[in-house]
Amino acid sequence: MSTMRDRRAAPLSRDINGRIARRVRALRAELGMTLDALAAKSEVSRSMISLVERGESSPTAAVLEKIASGLGVSLATLFDDASAPINPVSRRADRTPWRDPQSGYIRRNISPANFPSPIQVVEIVLPAGVRVAYETAARDVSIHQQIWVREGTIEVTLGSVIYRLAEDDCLAMQLNEPTAFRNRTRKPARYIVVIATERARASRR
Repeated sequence: MSTMRDRRAAPLSRDINGRIARRVRALRAELGMTLDALAAKSEVSRSMISLVERGESSPTAAVLEKIASGLGVSLATLFDDASAPINPVSRRADRTPWRDPQSGYIRRNISPANFPSPIQVVEIVLPAGVRVAYETAARDVSIHQQIWVREGTIEVTLGSVIYRLAEDDCLAMQLNEPTAFRNRTRKPARYIVVIATERARASRR
């Protein structure tokens, strides 16, 4: 059974890595950024970004978060399927899960792909005993999140403040400090992340 599961997971992994590769390339092109410029802004090596853009690497969530920050988008944006037709409805079959190769945590974009909205909804399953940390702090855009725990308990560290969330708790936060998510229990935790991105307004003269 495990061999069959691995065979099914391999094409899926290549598919999602290919999607991430296309998104990073496209977003960088839209901004007119060179590989060197993105490397400097994201603090991810040029060689790693090049591997990601060619779909030849399985980057961790922490690395992808840094790249997303350098591009001025949320992490969820990197998982969007830019080739999908614009549709206000998202179906279960449309959603491709992604597994972090380091922690094993699983995420799925729930929101409709490509639909013009400042809000994104993501589902996360955090395995027992796992901790995922994001080092990114300052950003060019203002990104707000709300974490709604559906099953289990998690510990969220925002800067130096720790929040312990049980089932049905909801935490509102802004992504402007290093953040970590931890499951100290022996059971997986599942939570919903609602993300809102607020672009800086042009100054009036």
